[in-house]
Amino acid sequence: MTDKYRPLKDALGRFATGIAVAACRNGDGEIKALTINSFTSVSLDPPLVLWCLENRASSYSSFMSADAYSVNVLRADQRQVSDHFAGFLPDPIGEEGFEAWKTGAPVLKEHLAAFDCKIVARHDAGDHVVLVGAVEQFSCNEGKPLIYYASNYYQGTD
Repeated sequence: MTDKYRPLKDALGRFATGIAVAACRNGDGEIKALTINSFTSVSLDPPLVLWCLENRASSYSSFMSADAYSVNVLRADQRQVSDHFAGFLPDPIGEEGFEAWKTGAPVLKEHLAAFDCKIVARHDAGDHVVLVGAVEQFSCNEGKPLIYYASNYYQGTD
């Protein structure tokens, strides 16, 4: 099958991004998470961030009904975490890999940075929804980022 969007994806992929995992709890209290690279800062005062969720994502309804989410920026050595939440690995990452912070959203225990956010706005945007969150708590650790470039993981040179 030919991907009619491949040329646009190739052009957009020339912008290197970090990789993160967005997570929330669904109505049954289960953790729903997915790998993202559409994360950005919106405002420092008040502290706001956003990321974009594809309308066809299996976790779409969970994020649309949640009142909070976390964004967990991955370290260079966390490719397996990215692959797992992108749907490439069968082994589950259980509750023990997460903790709850201020909002109750699941936060990965291991991360380069993490943001615990209360959802303050959702904006329809084509085949995605933009989820804007007020940062309630955050963490930052030392390390190198996991980077995505041209549809592949990228190991930059020092």
